[in-house]
Amino acid sequence: MRTDESKRPLELQLTDSTNSLHARFDKFFIDHKSKESALVNRILSVVPAEKIEWVSKEPFQRPSGSLDKPEFDRSKKKIFITPFKGQFFKRCPGARPGLSCCNYFVLNWGLQCDMDCSYCYLQSFLNTPALTVYSNLDQAITELEEIHIEMGDKSVRVGTGETVDSLSLDDLTLFSHDLIQFFRKAPNWQLEFKTKSAKVDQFLDCEHAGNVVVSWSINPENVIAKEEHRTASLSERLDAAAKCVAKGYQISFHIDPMIWHEDWKQSYSNLVKEIVSRFKPDSFPYLSVGALRFQPEQRHMMRERFSMDSWVTSGEMFKGPDGKLRYHQSVRSEMFQHLISEFKSHSKDWNIFMCMESPETWLSATGGLPKADEKLSPLFDNDPVRTHMRVR
Repeated sequence: MRTDESKRPLELQLTDSTNSLHARFDKFFIDHKSKESALVNRILSVVPAEKIEWVSKEPFQRPSGSLDKPEFDRSKKKIFITPFKGQFFKRCPGARPGLSCCNYFVLNWGLQCDMDCSYCYLQSFLNTPALTVYSNLDQAITELEEIHIEMGDKSVRVGTGETVDSLSLDDLTLFSHDLIQFFRKAPNWQLEFKTKSAKVDQFLDCEHAGNVVVSWSINPENVIAKEEHRTASLSERLDAAAKCVAKGYQISFHIDPMIWHEDWKQSYSNLVKEIVSRFKPDSFPYLSVGALRFQPEQRHMMRERFSMDSWVTSGEMFKGPDGKLRYHQSVRSEMFQHLISEFKSHSKDWNIFMCMESPETWLSATGGLPKADEKLSPLFDNDPVRTHMRVR
């Protein structure tokens, strides 16, 4: 296995898919402050000069409200490379009153996504007319090193897929290499890449400490085709997961968001059959499920961008304790019960938890709370959170 990816010749690190990736973008805006970064060096080596524009500030005017349909569509075609000035490491947004949180931490290396899922929460969260990629990942690594020292031997789960897909641009950024290398030095921590792409070839041969989870947000193929535009197909995601298992990586699937439609039971039963036919529970430290949820102000944008034919705008939704619109609790419980029972009918060893759900839904869907489950209780241990709040 390779032990130092940074020493590989640049031309060997850049894959064929990099060329097809940069062809999907109309413009690369590069902040002068990012000029010496490894990311910019890679971009300059593969992106045609006519697509690059050097800037000293944000090259666009942010609208006062959310982006409209044309603005959001155009934002998928532009990339802005700039240093991040804030704190990279923070708690997952699921840590809210009234929800059972799995004590997840996030590290964001960018903002926006080149994919286009109809239900994406970034539609109501962002007003930036370009996909932003942060060039100073070295500062994020330094931040992780300091926090790791402060938190001692506490077990921490860190994901990179909150405000940007973890891997859809990774064959260009190669950020996975730097993160995997750091987590080799933090074996009590766990790194999770969460993606809807099939981009894994660029890091498969990196030496790792067995604490890297490559995870996919997945749905039945009919849901992917209708609602998850510009993403990898289900078979492509499952093939990529099989590649990771073969290289000793842990994997995970997040069946989230489950989307109600007329034949939802059959669709999700078929999805479980595909998963269990190819994978065993011991390849997964956990598997999560969640139901469609979004901010009320997002509904009009989803209707504008994807019409009333979209399944995400056709279901009856109610405001939950966190202010988001969700299916009625009875509907969510039925969906979770069906999916979990389908997995458990094949093996009791599937370790499944519900994402961003209330204790009431846990009780109605599973008959118990996660901290009472021997397999799930470590995920819901508050000790790492208390320690992080204390040392910061």
